[in-house]
Amino acid sequence: MGTATVPPPVKLIAAVMGRDLHTIESARAMVSERFGRIDSVSEAYPFTFSDYYRDEMGDGLVKQFISFEALIDPAQLADVKLKSNEIEQVMPRPDGRAGRAINIDPGYLTGAKLILATTKDYSHRIYVGQGIYAEVTLQFRHGTFRPFEWTYPDYRTPMALAYFSQVRTRYLQRR
Repeated sequence: MGTATVPPPVKLIAAVMGRDLHTIESARAMVSERFGRIDSVSEAYPFTFSDYYRDEMGDGLVKQFISFEALIDPAQLADVKLKSNEIEQVMPRPDGRAGRAINIDPGYLTGAKLILATTKDYSHRIYVGQGIYAEVTLQFRHGTFRPFEWTYPDYRTPMALAYFSQVRTRYLQRR
């Protein structure tokens, strides 16, 4: 029988998507108020990987990854996702239409993996409480992050893999 241990603090990350860079910058300010100082930002990229958000958010979406300075207890993931959902609901769309102006997908990074939080259950997701599920989206193996068959296409790109590797290095140096 093993001994239960509390995992070390993890690096909070998020993906922020909106109609334009101004909307993303506003969303970054709001998540920073809630979760603390942002310590790195990826390049912004056109979100052309899926039409999933088109009806609600419109065309021409832009997405960006961010990481936060503060480390968190991984058991906080459900709370973080619920708070990010609240931010999505209060940020008005610039065009005044109904629907979200932004989408925020929080998660965390360790030396071994990148975890994303979601409200949607699926066979590869684990329930973590409060209606939230966690998904191992990337694993760090043989010196690099590697995707799984279910990993979202934009998390598979060389830019995303390089960005999360840089965040991992910073996280390990800090720990």
